[in-house]
Amino acid sequence: MISTKMFYLRSIARSKALVSSSIRFRTLTQAASAEKIQRIVSDISQLTLIEVAELNQVLKTTLKIPDAPVMAYGAGPAAAPAQPKDEEEEAPKAKAQTIFTVKLTKYDEAKKIALIKEIKNIVEGMNLVQAKKFVETLPAVVRADIPKEEAEKLKDAIAAAGGICEIV
Repeated sequence: MISTKMFYLRSIARSKALVSSSIRFRTLTQAASAEKIQRIVSDISQLTLIEVAELNQVLKTTLKIPDAPVMAYGAGPAAAPAQPKDEEEEAPKAKAQTIFTVKLTKYDEAKKIALIKEIKNIVEGMNLVQAKKFVETLPAVVRADIPKEEAEKLKDAIAAAGGICEIV
């Protein structure tokens, strides 16, 4: 009976020695591994962006990592492809234009003075010299972002003074 107890105690002592030596070995390898990782991190942090991109490509080819992005955790399934719609639904509905621009494109040389006076009256803060330069540098926008009724009135007034306008 004493011999079995001794055998048991001896085996426990040996297993404790093995465990302690394996723990010591693990801590030594972990320390060496930590030093190696710290050295790699330090080397990578000193690289330029171009060198990091090259390192990325080399690692992808060496480790055979695909370029496709990995689906994030919790991401839902991809959306189903859109079903073809009827031709009526595909045709975009034209928006009704509500804001217009009046552009002076041409003028009658014989009525140039009357047109200059009309432009001076239409455009706020413009004197005769500015109106003359405005008329001589065509095409020019008379007024922008106005409703259709006002654009039509301006076009009629400019046409009466000898100018040719278009509403855009």
